[in-house]
Amino acid sequence: MKTNRLLLGLLCICVTLVSCQNSSKDYTAKVEDEIKVPTKEEKIRRGEYLVMTIGCDHCHTPKKMTDQGPVPDLDRWMMGHPADATLPKIDPSQIGPGKWLLFHGDLTAAVGPWGISYGANLTPHETGIGNWSFEQFRKAMTEGKYKGMDGGRPIMPPMPWQSFKELKGEDLRAIYEYLMSIKPIDNVVPAYTPPDRIQ
Repeated sequence: MKTNRLLLGLLCICVTLVSCQNSSKDYTAKVEDEIKVPTKEEKIRRGEYLVMTIGCDHCHTPKKMTDQGPVPDLDRWMMGHPADATLPKIDPSQIGPGKWLLFHGDLTAAVGPWGISYGANLTPHETGIGNWSFEQFRKAMTEGKYKGMDGGRPIMPPMPWQSFKELKGEDLRAIYEYLMSIKPIDNVVPAYTPPDRIQ
């Protein structure tokens, strides 16, 4: 009887030790998974997902008209307002607080009390963000600094940088990596027009 109890006790101890060892291994594996650093390709894929779901192309890609309405022109992906595009005549008396805000037909230019703003070239060309550091990109996206530079003018509406400042650092990095991976397009976007220069 004593032998049976002794064997049963030893068996319980062995089962407990084995289960503790197994749970320790499982826990270690889970911790390793949580701290896995994404590869550059994974960051680019994440950045593409964010750019598409946030809708950056709505203002930063010219459109072409189809039977289904305007769609992004993939040959001019993220190049901003075309340098050679002209805006229709604007009646300044219709713009202001409590009045109209206007968008160009392809949504790459906006007119409001702030003046006329143009969707920037976000391609990695030197006329876009090709020469920008990640820190400049972060400042533009989260602090509303034009070209990510201190001391310059603010980024104008409708760029929603006030919302983008809530993005996590790794998401900003992913967006930056994606934009630096797309086709560079030579396109010098027109300069911002202050309200007193609208004609």
